[in-house]
Amino acid sequence: MKISLESYLVKDKISLTDISTKADPKVKREEVESKLFPQITQEICTLQERLWAENKHGLIILFQGMDAAGKDSAVKRVFSEVNPAGLSIVSFKAPSEEELDHDYLWRINRALPPRGVIGIFNRSHYEDVVTVRLHDLIKNGPLPDEIKNDSDIWKDRYEQICNWEKYLYQNGFHMIKIFLHVSKDEQRKRLAERLINPDKHYKFDLADIRERQYWDRYQDLYSEMLYRSSTKYAPWYVLPADNKWFTRLLIAMLVRDNLAAIDPQFPELSDDVQNQIHTVKSLFEDVDMKDFGDAILKLSKSKKK
Repeated sequence: MKISLESYLVKDKISLTDISTKADPKVKREEVESKLFPQITQEICTLQERLWAENKHGLIILFQGMDAAGKDSAVKRVFSEVNPAGLSIVSFKAPSEEELDHDYLWRINRALPPRGVIGIFNRSHYEDVVTVRLHDLIKNGPLPDEIKNDSDIWKDRYEQICNWEKYLYQNGFHMIKIFLHVSKDEQRKRLAERLINPDKHYKFDLADIRERQYWDRYQDLYSEMLYRSSTKYAPWYVLPADNKWFTRLLIAMLVRDNLAAIDPQFPELSDDVQNQIHTVKSLFEDVDMKDFGDAILKLSKSKKK
């Protein structure tokens, strides 16, 4: 089965209204769920272990999309087999008073993963060029008036964001930016399920319903966001999100391919550690496994001498 991730990459100016939200009809769900998806998630586990062991690179996976686009469930399914020690997951809500007292990238910087870790952002700094812009939240913020009234404020923010992402890349932190593209009709069905299904009541938020009235404006702002900030060092991918099984496959492929491109390796052992292993192996030749503890004690005493 051949799937081209290149076709989902944002390279030029786009309009989300022209992009499909449906799964590729040539891809069979049964084959994906029974074979392809489990295989790729296992490959991610292997690569993540090497990323952790090497401790040189970091990988940031950023999710944006309309409410109910499937961000939470995608993270849960794609990374369910990954060692939690090698994951950092952050969901960005409305900024707190403390966060508003700093620059808009401050809280994002605080959430960056260390080397060797996959960091997952559920929403991100891009809220500050989409939602903040749509609702004109700049007006009541603590910024100086000359910045609030600057007609180039959004152009400046895109420049700041792109420069910051390039800085991270140049310091060994790679970024995959994923926009989950859900249709208005599919979103309506998912929001309705949160009202009907008691098991999903906890997900219900009246604000999600209110935001639907701004659907067209959101589509315009997201379209602008995607082409203005998709770069070779931090590219955007627009993934169809109406069929969750297909969306998760594409996400898994992106993560697997980006980890493979980083190509992390298990570090070589120091001479001292290699000598220790050689010594322990030689002890195994004369010591029964039941006496392994005594063998380690013997080695420890010999080291002290």
